[in-house]
Amino acid sequence: MTAGCSRTRARQVPAAGLLLVLTSASAACGSTQATATAEAARTKTSWREPAAYSYTLRAESQVLAGEFRVRVEHGRVTEVTGVDEDSRRQAREVFAQVPTVGDLLDRLDRAVAEHADRAEARYAADGRPLRISLDWDTNAIDDEADYRIDAYRPASG
Repeated sequence: MTAGCSRTRARQVPAAGLLLVLTSASAACGSTQATATAEAARTKTSWREPAAYSYTLRAESQVLAGEFRVRVEHGRVTEVTGVDEDSRRQAREVFAQVPTVGDLLDRLDRAVAEHADRAEARYAADGRPLRISLDWDTNAIDDEADYRIDAYRPASG
C-alpha cells in the first residue's frame, strides 16, 4: 500500500446537518473501517443525477474559473452561459470542459481513488453535492479545484 491518506465520499448527508466534509486523520489512513464507512455511505445515496437539469457552477480550477449557468439534457451539458464577461469568454472557449454534476462527483471519486491530499464535499439534505474541493498534492501549485453548485433545478416532465 502506498503512503498517504485516502479520503472518503458520501452522497447523503446526516440528518443532523447539511455539512459533510470528509477527511481522514493520519491515524485512520488505510483503515478498513474508513473504507467500509465510505462504501456504506455510497449505498445509502438518496440523490441520483437526473437526465435533465440546470444549475449554477462557480468554478476555481486551472482549466475553468468563473460563474456559469449550466443546462444538462440527456446527461450532457447542452448550454453554458457565463454570468460575467470573463465567464462568457470561457464558456465559448472551453465549453467541453464544463462538467455535469455527475462529472464533478466522478472527479471527486477519482481524487479519492488516487489518494489526493484533499477530496472534500458538502451535500444538501437530498444528497446532491453543494461544494467539492480537491487538491491532489498540497505541495504542488495549480492542481487545486473548487466547485460550488447552486441554483440546482431538475427539469420538469
